[in-house]
Amino acid sequence: MRLTAQNLVREIGKLPRNIEYQYINEKNSGRIVIHHVHEPEGPIEFKRYNPAKGEVLAGKKIETISTQMIWRLANSIVADKPVNIDRVFGGSYNTRSVLESLVAHTSQFYWCKPGRIELINTNKAVKPGHKHIIYLPDNPHEFGVSQFTEVNMEISEFNIDVVYKGLDLMDYFPPEDMTIEQKRRHAQIQIALVKIGQHLGFRTWVAANDKGIEYAGQRIDQMEGVIDRLSEERVLSAYPEAVRAARLIDCIWFRNGRLMPAVMEVEHSTGVTSGLTRMKGFYDLGPALQDVRWTIVAPDEYRDKVISEANREQFREMNTQFFSYSAVEELYSLCERRKPQGVTDKFLNCFMEPCLP
Repeated sequence: MRLTAQNLVREIGKLPRNIEYQYINEKNSGRIVIHHVHEPEGPIEFKRYNPAKGEVLAGKKIETISTQMIWRLANSIVADKPVNIDRVFGGSYNTRSVLESLVAHTSQFYWCKPGRIELINTNKAVKPGHKHIIYLPDNPHEFGVSQFTEVNMEISEFNIDVVYKGLDLMDYFPPEDMTIEQKRRHAQIQIALVKIGQHLGFRTWVAANDKGIEYAGQRIDQMEGVIDRLSEERVLSAYPEAVRAARLIDCIWFRNGRLMPAVMEVEHSTGVTSGLTRMKGFYDLGPALQDVRWTIVAPDEYRDKVISEANREQFREMNTQFFSYSAVEELYSLCERRKPQGVTDKFLNCFMEPCLP
């Protein structure tokens, strides 16, 4: 059975509230206490503290595991296959170990340490493994405890490579304070967004000052699905002021002539506030559409900054999403490998995280 966020939330919701749960990481002596589980899909509220460091539970803040996080984990789970939580989340989200531990205390999940395959040239060795969780629905254990199981498995832990072909930035005009490596990384993420758009059937707008990027010998504005003029998009044809406001937004996806699945600002080195401000200008002048994802695309380590800025009073009504670089490249890799068909725009929610609580 393919698991959903509802499945995970329902099982975690059954865990007793009067128990302090231990981490799966043997080196972490902290404790977790469930505060509230919002069904059907989360979020999950909890508190945590570490008695070994002299901490007490009283006064600790309530933290949350987002619905988006739960969906990403659910989408990665297949019965009898070990899952490395750090790999699922690309090392981001400081609540990932809490989610891992709570899931492991439900009856159908165990934790394990499959062997780790190491290849050096043509020589293969199996090294001691890292901790994983594994879904074993046909072999449930006692509810509310975590249980280790031996698995006769070996895992290749190579990252899924995302390969970018040659970039020419000669006619590319990003902010002057960006280094050449920052410019290159910014451009690579825009290319990934264009490619994702191609696979998901979106038409893509790329900021006017970024159209000089060349990728694999082709200008970005000549790539399949990239539009020449915003004013020719039917959904914006009656909003000339909005068209002007959107001209320098890094990336906008359009679908079916009447939908905008996402409006995205890529923030690699410039302040997050500038991207939010640019999107807000478009938001105020454009059509009042449902299901537009006003999105900041940024390195994983910018997450806390993006969430903080998106919660400022002047930006809250956009309900900004955070689309981490690791999630962009995860989706890009998936699209390149699997060529998804028939998915709806809601598929994007598995990769973007709401910034508002």
